[in-house]
Amino acid sequence: MSSNLDKLRAQIDQLDDQLLKLISDRARCAAEVGAIKRSDQGDDCLFYRPEREAEILRRVGENNPGPLRNEEVIRLFREVMSACLAVEQPMKIAFLGPAGTFTEEAALKHFGHSVFTAAMTSIDDVFREVESGAASYGVVPIENSTEGVVTHTLDNFMRSPLKIVGEVELRIHHNLLSGEDDIDKLQVVYSHQQSLAQCRKWLDSNLASIERKTVGSNARAAKLAANEPGAAAVASRAAADKYSLNVMASNIEDMPDNSTRFLIVGKCDVAASGQDKTSVLVSAPNVAGSLYRLLEPFAKNQVSMTRIESRPSHGENWEYVFFLDLDGHIQDAPLQQALSELQNVAEMVNVLGSYPKAVQ
Repeated sequence: MSSNLDKLRAQIDQLDDQLLKLISDRARCAAEVGAIKRSDQGDDCLFYRPEREAEILRRVGENNPGPLRNEEVIRLFREVMSACLAVEQPMKIAFLGPAGTFTEEAALKHFGHSVFTAAMTSIDDVFREVESGAASYGVVPIENSTEGVVTHTLDNFMRSPLKIVGEVELRIHHNLLSGEDDIDKLQVVYSHQQSLAQCRKWLDSNLASIERKTVGSNARAAKLAANEPGAAAVASRAAADKYSLNVMASNIEDMPDNSTRFLIVGKCDVAASGQDKTSVLVSAPNVAGSLYRLLEPFAKNQVSMTRIESRPSHGENWEYVFFLDLDGHIQDAPLQQALSELQNVAEMVNVLGSYPKAVQ
């Protein structure tokens, strides 16, 4: 047994040496790529290529021979790409903070841990940080599978020139965190209003008599729980680690498949990756049949619409704008034709971006 174990350990050491050499070779290639791009006076749009990363990660998943799960293999390759991109051009990513939020987790899932992250106090601030050039990209929540759309993010697209360059889907697991070690000592539970709503049944069953208070983020809730006797927070395990809190109950969300979709915003147009979405902002006069006329070009050209949301236009009363998610890339002929026909019936058409579908 000892002899077989020694042989396996020697084989692992040899494989580790090969891995190290291959990763170093990849990083050197990345450094050379970066030098070429800098000589062309490249900016972040040239260095970070969302469609290229999506293509690589999909290929890795399709070619994965096991025994590691696709999710694990993709995560490992994402981190290798993140480290190599940092050799080319370090990037700063703004996200809805503070540190420890699910939005930060989404940022790290998408960009890897070799980027600089900057916590912003509001979704408005994320957009402003990217618009000003202080951050390369931003990450904002857009919708939750249980509680629906994040309207404040949609409203920002009505006034921002930024493009959507990517998306992230994150499974959301909520936990009850506290500095206390006994649930009977709890007097108040803090969390974001959406998180409290996503855990309503569990809280009603287990902490029905405990006061619930809403705060701006789950990370803020965890910070309060760490400093206030008798307080708890509904937040992530990352927040528990950051603020040294006890996990009193795990996975307390009402829906086991609870997930949130986040958008990556930047200044760049993204080339086609082969599996893409396009998001569009449109408006029409408030007359009978106007919504039908907005949607007809997509049905006519066999373009699948995966989401529609309406928001007040902030202009005249009862005037609305519609946010559409469509299958395909703006370069695809059917989508180009549909948007061309849409221009004839809509008051306004604003393509917010074509971008790769989330790679899990």
